[in-house]
Parts: sequence; structure tokens; C-alpha cells
Amino acid sequence: MGNAMLLLLPLLSLIMSSGSLALNQDFCVGDLARGDTPAGYPCKPEATVTAEDFCYRGLATTGPTVNPFNIALSSAFSTRFPGVNGLGISAARVDFSPGGIVPLHSHPSGTELIYVVEGTLSAGFISSTSNKVYTSTLRKGDLMVFPQGLLHFQINDNGGGGDGNNATAAMAVSFYSSSNPGLQIMDFALFANNLPTDVLSKVTVLDDLEIRKLKSLFRGTG
Repeated sequence: MGNAMLLLLPLLSLIMSSGSLALNQDFCVGDLARGDTPAGYPCKPEATVTAEDFCYRGLATTGPTVNPFNIALSSAFSTRFPGVNGLGISAARVDFSPGGIVPLHSHPSGTELIYVVEGTLSAGFISSTSNKVYTSTLRKGDLMVFPQGLLHFQINDNGGGGDGNNATAAMAVSFYSSSNPGLQIMDFALFANNLPTDVLSKVTVLDDLEIRKLKSLFRGTG
């Protein structure tokens, strides 16, 4: 027993010193060139860190369009904004064209708090324990929280009808409890893959024709 404790002492000392270092470290600007890890990006040497590492201007303008959902998305995750690496926070901006939607999706590693900057959105999430749906209409200045890992969505219902009259855009900013919350969009997960149609039909209870149509839309194969 005594010999075993002696062998464990160096390991315990290492763990304690590592924890102390983590607690006493002000920040860990991600070194993106060294690649991501389950614990985040390795830290840049502090001597090379500048004020610009803590600034990000990518949310100032509309991001790339995400088809076929009529939205544009720009993110400030650690993959783009290394200053948030390890700090447990990040953000994203979504611009909704009239009728635009953020389809059912989840963030495996973070809770989302959405703030409506312009327009009106219908939003909601699905409980994983009861499958109960919690929905609300969000207007300018409103907030809604989507718990970590749960499927959720946002819809800009102001499409203006068939003639497009009174159609209005919307914009929202989301904040996350992780520097890289992850993202899985259900439509892409199901129909942008190479799972054979007959297998997908069995596991989704959709007919082959509908699956082939959706695979074509989302550029899946199989």
C-alpha cells in the first residue's frame, strides 16, 4: 500500500499543478493552426497574443446564405474567433429573409440564448424526456433559451403571403454557453448522407420516393 501511494504521488502532484494552472490562467487564445481537440484549441504563447485576438468583426455583416432555408448565418465560435477559446461563450448572427427558417437542429455542447434584433420569429424546442414542444412568438427585444442538446427551430413567418406584400425580414443574435457549441441540422443529418435509401426508409418510416426527393434536395447519395 505504501509503495502504491509513493507511485501515485507524482501523478497527484501533476494533476494538482495542472488544475492550479487552469485556475490561474486568464485566457487561452486558440492556436487555430495546431488544430482543435476535445478540450478546445491549444493556447497561443501569451507573448504572441494581441488585442486583436479578443476582437471579432464577422457579425457586423450578413453571413453566407444557407440553402434551401432562406437564411444567412455568421458565427463567432472558437473556430473563427480564437479569443473565446476555453471561455465557455460564443455567438452567432442569423438573417432571415421573408419566410426564412432555421430548421430543427441541436447544439451538442452548449445552451443557446437567442435575442431578436429585428422582426418577429416563431421559435421553440422539443423536450428529450417527454417530447413536449415549447413554442413562443418572439418580437424585437425578446429572448428565448434553448437548453443544450435539444432540437429547436426559428421561423420568420412574415413571408407576406402569395403576393409577397408586407413581407419583412428578421435578424437575431444568439449566444452560447460554449466556445464551440457544435451544430447538427436534422435535415442534413438525414438526407445529406450516403445511407442507402432502403435503410433510411426503414429507420424514418418515410417512403423511398420521398427520401430520394429529399436526398436530391440536400445532395445526399445512396
